[in-house]
Amino acid sequence: MADHVADSAAGNLSAARRATPEDAPIVARLLHDFNTEFDAASPGVGVLAPRLRKLLASPTTFALLVGDRAEGVALVTLRTNVWYPGPVALLDELYVTPDRRGQGLGSAMILLLLDECRSLGVSAIEIGVDAPDVDAQRFYERHGFQGVDPDTGDRAFWYSLEL
Repeated sequence: MADHVADSAAGNLSAARRATPEDAPIVARLLHDFNTEFDAASPGVGVLAPRLRKLLASPTTFALLVGDRAEGVALVTLRTNVWYPGPVALLDELYVTPDRRGQGLGSAMILLLLDECRSLGVSAIEIGVDAPDVDAQRFYERHGFQGVDPDTGDRAFWYSLEL
């Protein structure tokens, strides 16, 4: 299985690329589709695109696109952290359109994410995953991410508070 995932991802990696600020409408559409597919609120493409154009021009945010017609997106923000010498990347979103799931596009984005983060000197990558989303948990674990503290083995949790 792991070899199949790696082969499939490698085949799609050539179609994966870092988005530019000019790609903001495409990234916005994919993020909006992601939220609406899972019945989550979205301010809409018209609000997201200008925000993304500005963010993608900054050094603290990047997006990855995959597929000939941009059928997947990963959105990443970077921050400093006292515990690491380099920045910490937060994989804010990873989405593949329903008709392209299971074809290695998500894995291709993870491989590109790892390459991009290494080139930027990133020390760690963090991801928040909802408890019921066991498919996402398995996906990330298959790519080496852990849902436990590596020092203690304790289950990791993600808490948030919107202001």
